[in-house]
Amino acid sequence: MKINWGTGLVIGMLAFISFIMYFVVTMMSSTDYDHDLVVEDYYREELHYQQDIDAEKNALALEEGIEVYRDGNKLILKFPETMNLAELEGTVSFYRPSSKKLDFVIPFSEIENNRLLAPDDQMIAGRWNLKVRWQEHGKEYLFKKEILY
Repeated sequence: MKINWGTGLVIGMLAFISFIMYFVVTMMSSTDYDHDLVVEDYYREELHYQQDIDAEKNALALEEGIEVYRDGNKLILKFPETMNLAELEGTVSFYRPSSKKLDFVIPFSEIENNRLLAPDDQMIAGRWNLKVRWQEHGKEYLFKKEILY
């Protein structure tokens, strides 16, 4: 059977469209490619952005800052001795950009001896955004750090 150039062109276009549609359906239906928004209510968070900037400036102005370091496979946050964490209300948030399911928050009430050992069972290898937020004497403080675990 002989195929002329018009028929070959139509067959080629149909093959290309089928190829593209296969990848579109695969990407849309697979849970491996789910990427969430940074926050659910993005616009409300945007209104508080200046407060976050002010809180970061307050944290940078402290004499001693929060130290984040690794000891082997363990991630440790060391808070300054001048911070009495028992009297402060605050949280340590671990945010995983690739999956909202892996995010978790630890309140200051669970921190002992001004050190926090990140839980190994919840941390997986990759990029994490760390946020430490607290209030002291009516001032808000915010410490941010991107880490690779």
